[in-house]
Amino acid sequence: MSKIGKRAILLLLALPIGFNVMAQETKKPTLEELIPGGESYRYAENLYGLQWWGDECIKPGVDTLYSIQPKTGKETMVITREQINKVLEENKAGKLSHLYSVRFPWADKPQMLFTIAGKFIVYDFKNNQVVSTFKPKDGANNEDYCAASGNVAYTIDNNLYVNEKAVTNEPEGIVCGQTVHRNEFGINKGTFWSPKGNLLAFYRMDESMVTQYPLVDITARVGEVNNVRYPMAGMTSHQVKVGIYNPATGKSIYLNAGDPTDRYFTNISWAPDEKSLYLIEVNRDQNHAKLCQYNAETGEPMGVLYEEMHPKYVEPQNPIVFLPWDPTKFIYQSQRDGYNHLYLFEADAANKKGETYNSANGGSYFQAGKVKQLTKGNWLVSEILGFNTKRKEIIFTAIEGLRSGHFAVNVSNGKISQPFENCKESEHSGALSASGTYLIDRYSTKNQPRVINLVDTKNFKETANLLTAENPYDGYQMPSIETGTIKAADGTTDLHYRLMKPANFDPAKKYPVIVYVYGGPHAQCVTGGWQNGARGWDTYMAGKGYIMFTIDNRGSSNRGLTFENATFRRLGIEEGKDQVKGVEFLKSLPYIDSERIGVHGWSFGGHMTTALMLRYPEIFKVGVAGGPVIDWGYYEIMYGERYMDTPESNPEGYKECNLKNLAGQLKGHLLIIHDDHDDTCVPQHTLSFMKACVDARTYPDLFIYPCHKHNVAGRDRVHLHEKITRYFEQNL
Repeated sequence: MSKIGKRAILLLLALPIGFNVMAQETKKPTLEELIPGGESYRYAENLYGLQWWGDECIKPGVDTLYSIQPKTGKETMVITREQINKVLEENKAGKLSHLYSVRFPWADKPQMLFTIAGKFIVYDFKNNQVVSTFKPKDGANNEDYCAASGNVAYTIDNNLYVNEKAVTNEPEGIVCGQTVHRNEFGINKGTFWSPKGNLLAFYRMDESMVTQYPLVDITARVGEVNNVRYPMAGMTSHQVKVGIYNPATGKSIYLNAGDPTDRYFTNISWAPDEKSLYLIEVNRDQNHAKLCQYNAETGEPMGVLYEEMHPKYVEPQNPIVFLPWDPTKFIYQSQRDGYNHLYLFEADAANKKGETYNSANGGSYFQAGKVKQLTKGNWLVSEILGFNTKRKEIIFTAIEGLRSGHFAVNVSNGKISQPFENCKESEHSGALSASGTYLIDRYSTKNQPRVINLVDTKNFKETANLLTAENPYDGYQMPSIETGTIKAADGTTDLHYRLMKPANFDPAKKYPVIVYVYGGPHAQCVTGGWQNGARGWDTYMAGKGYIMFTIDNRGSSNRGLTFENATFRRLGIEEGKDQVKGVEFLKSLPYIDSERIGVHGWSFGGHMTTALMLRYPEIFKVGVAGGPVIDWGYYEIMYGERYMDTPESNPEGYKECNLKNLAGQLKGHLLIIHDDHDDTCVPQHTLSFMKACVDARTYPDLFIYPCHKHNVAGRDRVHLHEKITRYFEQNL
């Protein structure tokens, strides 16, 4: 045989081996690549700082700022960082290191806003000049810049400032200008500028009567006590007032709302003429909400426009929004028909004679004046994006389960742009242009990590694609993902699940399972978005040969009121029954090893993990619970009492849901992880459970993360997930 022939045969023989080597080289992603904080963390490409200037889309970069015409997608350079920095240097105002944080709050002026070293700078990008600068006093936090007036509100320690003037002078224990009620009821700030910027509403929270909880700082040679005000369920709560400050006069008034004891003042909003202030007051039982109007000059009450009651709880999350073309009407969001929808109210209805009506799920409401329901259906409005004044439309995002999308509803005739049923499985968010004509639509689907389009709100059709991100794990061995529904423990409600299988799945094999669980209110784990909401650690464990399973039990979010409040006064009980239904489904699959089922979750998911290990020891062999609620009597008032009532009014529920009482039922391997500075779910939960287990002669494991709050962030997050992984590998 010739040398050429021999070489050809050798080459042919070598090919299969070469192919096998290539297949083996297709690697699985590591924790460093999957977990935020990892040195080589991989994530989908994004466009940062994307926003509107009027009806022009602004796309910042590190060095260059572009304007995009939404109708054509044409890009035009607006300005460079070099140009801005040259002017800033001449004004001795510092330098910008990138353009991503530049803001365009003035739709009708060629001006941008940015901060350098804490200094607010207004910059004219047409004439290339600094318009104004302002630097708050040293130590400023919670800055709130008012584009309408140029006034700046901020806090130093526990007091409020506007511009250079101190608005309050309160002792320790009284906090002004910051969030209150432990950030519940949609509260995420403590200052609220009026539409023209002439007045500032602010919170004043007296928590001097609230019990202090000691957290220990171990970084000091001798551990130091860090006290936090932490009102536990059934205990004395803080007292809140709402003030109004006038920068022109330097004077403040407080709303005359009466004794603030055991009352929550939420969802603050201004009338367009700045003459009155609106808020939604909730009683401590959280079963009665009142929309109240106050005179902004005197602070005196002007009346109650609307009341909503429910035998379980009411949960207002959104302030009212006035129609920009009609200051006599506003939009109120309510779940009174079973799903969060939009209602059109008349602003002058305060103190008018009204009637009380029955609502869904045993509730009732009182209203005066005309009220028109604008949206309706077995889906919910998740966010109002804004208005199209010309067409008299509200633009909003809606969701139900795995489907979501953007919509417009005409205020005059109630016509909606399309049926919700047209929505596909996806996760959408959006930002509306000044006129409401165009929308930045950000979305993902199961197989597409991120798409950013400009769309016309007349038909919600794409006018320009700004980004279609590639799969950051393209070329890696990735698990397959399946979704579906099973029936809840009530036998009728559909629950969504996500099932992940290893990339090299063999149906003839038996696989161990890890159930990832959250299960509590305000969360949805199985989505219509990228990888159906699967987390990096889920992907990692599937790559290690585990089946990863998640189900959204009753009590979780985006399925309507009845679905969410099914767990009232018995947190963890019905949720656990639904999770067991998920396990029964798993056991029906021929490739599941029923003897090797584990569970993991954090926070409410930590409670669920611990509860499942204790209540169903015959099912779950291994659990890792992070930051778990053990005893709802140790949890904070606003959240705890909403879903459990007080320990005094619901002693049976608190006893049934107290996992210390079940410590003797632990049979499998349970690791509890807690952060030593957790001020959301204080360490007492875990430590008291350890004591209960010692008393019961059961043997959980414990790991503490020093210097972290209610989760493990940054570089240590990779360590956390390696720790969790090792525990399952050692025991499952």
